[in-house]
Amino acid sequence: MSQKKVYLAVDLGAGSGRVLAGEFDGSRIELRELNRFENTPVELPDGWHWNITSLYQNILEGLKIAAKEYGDAAVSVGVDTWGVDYALIDKKGGMLGLPYQYRDSRTDEMMETAYAKVPKKEIYEATGIQFMFFNSIFQLLSEVEGGNGAIDQAEDILFMPDLVAYWLSGEKSQERSIVSTTQLYNPVKKDWDFDLIEKLGLPKHLFKKIKEPGTELGTLRPNVAELTGFKNLKVVTVAGHDTASAVAAVPSDAPVPAYISSGTWSLMGLELPEPVISDQSFDDAFTNEIGINNSVRFLKNICGLWLVQESRRFWLSKGEKYEFGELAALAGEAEPFRSLINPDDPRFSTAGRMPEKIQEFCRETGQAVPETPGEIVRCINESLAMRYAEVWDRLMTYTDQKPEVLHVVGGGCQDRLLNQFTANAIGVTVKAGPVEATGLGNILAQMLADGAISSLAEGREIVAASFEVEDFEHVDDEVWALAREKFAAITQSA
Repeated sequence: MSQKKVYLAVDLGAGSGRVLAGEFDGSRIELRELNRFENTPVELPDGWHWNITSLYQNILEGLKIAAKEYGDAAVSVGVDTWGVDYALIDKKGGMLGLPYQYRDSRTDEMMETAYAKVPKKEIYEATGIQFMFFNSIFQLLSEVEGGNGAIDQAEDILFMPDLVAYWLSGEKSQERSIVSTTQLYNPVKKDWDFDLIEKLGLPKHLFKKIKEPGTELGTLRPNVAELTGFKNLKVVTVAGHDTASAVAAVPSDAPVPAYISSGTWSLMGLELPEPVISDQSFDDAFTNEIGINNSVRFLKNICGLWLVQESRRFWLSKGEKYEFGELAALAGEAEPFRSLINPDDPRFSTAGRMPEKIQEFCRETGQAVPETPGEIVRCINESLAMRYAEVWDRLMTYTDQKPEVLHVVGGGCQDRLLNQFTANAIGVTVKAGPVEATGLGNILAQMLADGAISSLAEGREIVAASFEVEDFEHVDDEVWALAREKFAAITQSA
């Protein structure tokens, strides 16, 4: 057996972060978690922010562990994070305040402000991105409209993975996949849409030359190398948007892979060679984000396990402690199709009182009101599965190569009940796994940069050989078809 090469992945999600090591022996990858930590936003007088300095300290601790464990066998490190958020950087390279958290209220009314400057349809035709109140376009517009002095002092904008990579390497970058989430990137031109940026009155000088995943930024800065114990560890750009990394690791050889990257959000879509920007995709609110090799993630954001996470947080605040496995078991015992919600109802997008909001929705729509944690989680899971089915039906109108399998990757793929409901609602086989798809996609980009693999297809074959997936076959098709009719009637009337 050849000597193992090790690739380190910094994977930051909206709820937690981790430093992972991918040990590659030439045919298989073994994944090890070196450090896991919470990602808890902080509320300051001017709003909600990410505690990025705390996250960075935890990243350094993970790298210290890696240096002791692997030494010179560690080839490189890459960073992926959630999308849209950013830091503003001054001329001296300093960060102008903690990055805002995407759910902060500063974007209130910014969508309407943007449309007054550039019509909504024109923004979509330029970017192919679905409209979400927290997109970078609206965050940046709020800085300009609100007279935030930081944006006047800023020399650079670094999105979250680029910021961490900068702190590690000393080199600034704007990586393509994370840039594509901003709603300021043109996927046809494959560059920033400077015409749109200018019409919105955003500072054009912030938007630099875009770097590809797999670009070597250099080695660790001297003080970071000394602190962690590494000598020559490279810092490499990966698919910096966590969904881009997750999709890169989908273990599929289908011409058009179909996937759900399942976590706080459910990102459901197809991997296509070119963007789809049309009247239909605008009406359907599909998005075109960029992956490795300029592939297109044609997808829709669906409110995902945030609903369960927030419900659990509410119960904890009331002194009721439930583990996620326990909630899933209680949901499995609850009465089927007793009550349903529209997961994308705006009331569910903000934190707090989630079980009460679900009860309010059911009361308003004349349904039985779920009372117990089991009933509430059953309601969430059945509703998510039927929302997935609605999106699937629309997705299938965009391809002649209809997939026979839906891959579910990410932390949410551990929810076996939701996987089974998804298979039932859609009527296709669901393949669940790998759980750590995001970290694996991060590692595959580094392996491509290192020449350890020659293509993403080869990397996906290695992932398929290295990690088990669980199949869920659809059952009770007629029962679920009737339930989908009920779901449609409820969500249309709400």
